[in-house]
This record gives sequence, structure tokens and C-alpha cells, in this order.
Amino acid sequence: MTHAVPSAIAVQQVIDDVMRRDRGRLLAGLSVRLGDIQLAEDALQEAVIAALKHWGRSGVPHAPLAWLMRAGFNKGIDQLRSRQREGRKAEDLGLIAPDQDAAEQAETIPDARLRLIFTCCHPALEEKSRVALTLRTVCSLSTRDIAAAFLDSEQTMGQRLSRAKAKIRAKGIGFQVPEPDQWSERLGTVLSTLYLIFTTGYVQEEAGPRDFCREGIYLARLLCALRPDDPEIEGALALMLLTEARSAARIGPDGAMRPIEDQDSSLWHHETITEAQALLAQAVLRRQPGAFQIKAALADCHMMRPKPDWAQMALLYQALWRFEPTPVVALNQAVVMAELGQGAQALNHLRALEDDLGQFQPWHAAMAHVLAQEGHIGDARCAYEQAIKTAPHDAARRFLETRVQRLPPALSADLNADRISKRGPQSCHRKECACPFVVFLP
Repeated sequence: MTHAVPSAIAVQQVIDDVMRRDRGRLLAGLSVRLGDIQLAEDALQEAVIAALKHWGRSGVPHAPLAWLMRAGFNKGIDQLRSRQREGRKAEDLGLIAPDQDAAEQAETIPDARLRLIFTCCHPALEEKSRVALTLRTVCSLSTRDIAAAFLDSEQTMGQRLSRAKAKIRAKGIGFQVPEPDQWSERLGTVLSTLYLIFTTGYVQEEAGPRDFCREGIYLARLLCALRPDDPEIEGALALMLLTEARSAARIGPDGAMRPIEDQDSSLWHHETITEAQALLAQAVLRRQPGAFQIKAALADCHMMRPKPDWAQMALLYQALWRFEPTPVVALNQAVVMAELGQGAQALNHLRALEDDLGQFQPWHAAMAHVLAQEGHIGDARCAYEQAIKTAPHDAARRFLETRVQRLPPALSADLNADRISKRGPQSCHRKECACPFVVFLP
């Protein structure tokens, strides 16, 4: 059944909407069925071109997602048949291809997404490549956005992604969830990836047609169901839920971001907080500490009222350092030091991180905050200017601008701006971290 024939512009709009919302799901389903990520991408592109022609003549189908899935699969089979050396594989795929109703096929896609995540997180790939490939294929993030997340150049990240796809193809890595007794070598990266999917949605300035927060939580819940009693899965889910619970309070009436300690906690979703705290307590009782359990505990301590439990957070960061000795963890430690009245020590720690994080916007924001606390007003103003210039969205920019407006006038002796990095873009030599973690999400 089809609708009335629409204009070419209307067809393009429908296709654009489907691809923004569901490209990752389509790619996951095709990758599972065809067994090749690159082939799935090529087949999906051909299906989109076919949709432009067919829908323009016959109208948009009742289930555009299922139509593109079926068309993409057929295009992939055609490509395989054109490769003589893969002729037998094409026959086999044709024999086992699901012959389901279109709507039923669409319902199977979420599980295919999870299988694709496990495939991308195969131990044969470098950890950074695993996460980057998942963000590209499952989340449909651009190479530029992924490169920015890892402080890489777009060209370097593009090469990394190409090598990862080639390695998957060359090694014939299977597209299915491994048995639970084989999860240990992939699970850490899978959880880091799910958390990055979640935070991708959380830090977006405007909610798009695709809810990455909901996807991250959904997939974490699915993992919990597939592998119950795993404390790190419970910790990762608890962390996402604690963060999601305060989403309604993260932006104030003035449009500026609100730090956790300044938020109106009556706007928090307390049922979600209760669920997260129960998950965290359950995980801790298993006595198998891990990074995500510690991060969830940090988020919980940060939400304490009447003020965050900074002393407990300092101890938790020491524990987290044993699992993730990265510059980003050190940055968070320095911020907590400053909150505990150890400003001079915090500044020393932050300055020591400049070579690793000098191009990382939260480093400039943290420097500005601690410099202002310590009375270095001129330097704080310079750091705030750099943080504002590179702020990820308008709400963060407005928050930083209000902080600048509250600064007292600087003494001429304090205008020592060359202590704040003004270097241009450069390669980052920081220790690799597949999941750059900043607990101070608003």
C-alpha cells in the first residue's frame, strides 16, 4: 500500500529523515545479513538511490525502513553475485535470507545492532579502532565528529576506520554475539562504546530525530538481560541512568548549562535515581570492582545534597586511576582537589596536563575555574575566553560567559596570559583512552 505520489523534494525529505534516524539500524541489519561492513555501506547507498527513483514514481511505502532494508539486502546480493570468487557465498546467503513480512524484519534490527557492536569490538582490532568503528557504523557519526572526540585529525581517523574494516573483512570476523564465556575480551570496550553512544546524545545541543541516550540505555538493559549478575554491566547502566535522571535540570531558564551542584534537584527524575542506586548497590555487593561501578559511584556522590561529597569523590578517583590512568581522569582529580581547598596543588596538576590536554575544551574550563578560585583573575579570564571559543554548544557557552561576568577586575600584575596555552592545532600524544571520561556532565 502506498501514499499519493509525492514531489521529488518530499521524497528526499523522507529519505533524509529515515537516514538520520535509522541509518545505524539499517547498517547493522545489513552487516549481519551480508557479513561485510563495507559491502553493507555500499548496498545501503544503492538502496537509497533506488528509493529516490522508485518512491518518486510509486509513492513512499508504508514502511520505508523495511523497504530500504530489503532493497539494501538485494543490492548486496547483487554485488556478491558480480564477484566470481564470492559466487558460492551469494548462493548461500540467498538460501538463508529471511523471507519475513517487512514489519517483522524491521523488528529484528535492534538485536542486529548489538551483534554489530560486538563485531566492531572484536579483540583482533585495537581498542580505539573498535570504539571508533562502532560510532561510525552503529551511530552514523561523521569521521570528523569521531576524530574530534579522540583529538585526532579527520584524515588520521579516516585511515584508522578504513584499516579496521579491511581487517574485519580479511579475518572473516563473524557477525554474531559470542557466547557469554567469550565476552570478557570484548565486554569492556562494548560498555565503553555504549556509554559513548549515550553521551553522544546527552551532549547534543538539540534533540535530533534519533535518541542516542535511549539507545545507549536500551542496549545496556539488553546486555543486563543477556548476562545477568555482571557488576560492570550493572555499573554502566547505573551511570547512564543517573546521568539521564537529571537531564531536565541541566539547562536553566536563561538557556545556560547548570552544573550538578547548582541544579534544581526537584526536577530530577527520582524513580530513575532509585533504580540506578539499587543497580549500583547490587553491583558493589558482588565484590568485583570495576571502572564503570566507580564512575557510577562518582556520579552518585556528585548528586548528594546539600552539596557533593567531594572527599568521597577524591577517594573514588584514586580507585579509578588504578583502572584508567589517563589524563582525563587526572583532570577530574584536579577539579576535585580544588573543591577540597587544595587549589595550588590542583593548578600544578592541571599545568602538568597541558601537553596532553591543551586542545581539550574541558581542560581550559577547569583551568579557568581553578585560576579564578586562586585569585589569578587575568589568567582565569584568558582561560575562560579559550573555553568559550571551543565550547561544544550554546548552553555551555552561556554558562562560561556568566562565569566571566562574575570575575572581579584583574590587577595589572596578574595579567600573565602567556601561562595559558595559545598553541594552534597539533597532534595529541596523550595515552590512548577508548572512553575519554569526564564525570562532570551537567
